[in-house]
Amino acid sequence: MRLTDIAWNNVRRRLGKAALVVLGLTIGVATAVALLAITETMQSDVAAKLDQYGANIIVVPKAQALTLSYGGLTVSSAAYDVGQLTMADARRIRTIPNARNISVAAPKLLGVMDVQGQPTLVAGVDFEEELRLKGWWDIQGTPPQTPDQIVAGMRLAESLALRPGSNVVIRASSPPQQTTSKTTALTAGENPAASDQYFQVAGILAENGSADDDMLFIDLGAAQTLLGRPEAISLIEVSALCIACPIEDMVAQIGEALPQARVTALRQAVTLRMETVRQLGRFAWALSAVVLAIGALVVFTTMLGAVAERRAEIGVFRAIGFRQIHIVHIILTEATALSIVGGLLGWLGGMVAVTLLAPVFAQVDAPVVWNPWLALGSIGAAVLVGLLASLYPAIRAARLDPCTALRSL
Repeated sequence: MRLTDIAWNNVRRRLGKAALVVLGLTIGVATAVALLAITETMQSDVAAKLDQYGANIIVVPKAQALTLSYGGLTVSSAAYDVGQLTMADARRIRTIPNARNISVAAPKLLGVMDVQGQPTLVAGVDFEEELRLKGWWDIQGTPPQTPDQIVAGMRLAESLALRPGSNVVIRASSPPQQTTSKTTALTAGENPAASDQYFQVAGILAENGSADDDMLFIDLGAAQTLLGRPEAISLIEVSALCIACPIEDMVAQIGEALPQARVTALRQAVTLRMETVRQLGRFAWALSAVVLAIGALVVFTTMLGAVAERRAEIGVFRAIGFRQIHIVHIILTEATALSIVGGLLGWLGGMVAVTLLAPVFAQVDAPVVWNPWLALGSIGAAVLVGLLASLYPAIRAARLDPCTALRSL
């Protein structure tokens, strides 16, 4: 009879003890698998959502500055060799080698306009891209659906008494080649000039503590027309999917595609996003280690009790010539078989639990991925925990004095 046959016979004869070992490992592995799987799913979900909240790469025209000073006092400053950005440049960003990592590329044209006698910063934006970039925007009313609809910041709307549905006329106060314009509210009976354009306030942007509160957002094409700068843009805000993307390579690639622009990565935003995801991973691993340690304790106590119950059997084995290594081999074979079963059941239980409960309790939108490597890791971890927890009971059984064991018969 082989040693493995003896081990299998012991498992069959002590199904209660075997079930307890398998149950302990199953619960430990299932909990660890569930934590790791749901953390991986949350990482994907958090990464996707974080990448929707703001830009992490800014593209602006490159310019050389000349500053004159006397006695430590700045006298004047001039910018020369100023680069220009166009809509073609915004489209060119989508052609870089790492374009797959770009979530949003939002062009903007900025200009100062006189709104009811109040100088106001107006931003011409592509509302579709801008709303994707700034997912935190809370618009009271409706997002703009047509080019003649605009959005006003809360403080600006309060100062100009704007509300959703009110009409506004933006009047170009200078020839098309100039970049200044004048905006006045449309009053009853007023006949606007031929260059005027009618706009409707689609919504008011809830106050968010940024410069957006004092700005007027209009369609990018309309802003280019009013400012007399067709196809021109002031800057491009890029949101990159940079949880695992080469952000430095992307900055370099955009710089090569747009030599007339200065490309800057907002390292603080990138670092914060990546650190948030890493913290989730570290928490899951730490909690999984604690749960597996508890499972190991269950296996240890169960195997120690099983060895105590089998003192007479082990004494007989030793009396008929079994060596200590043979006793250790038998017990560790049992532990390995039970650990494999516990690891497999634990992986299945953990993945099923995550698939069913993650959308309800974690409220994540990302799908749960059944990773085969996690299955192999679960079985391997269960076997490792089972063997380590059974090693001391096996050695203790091997060192049992045959004479002392036979007296218990």
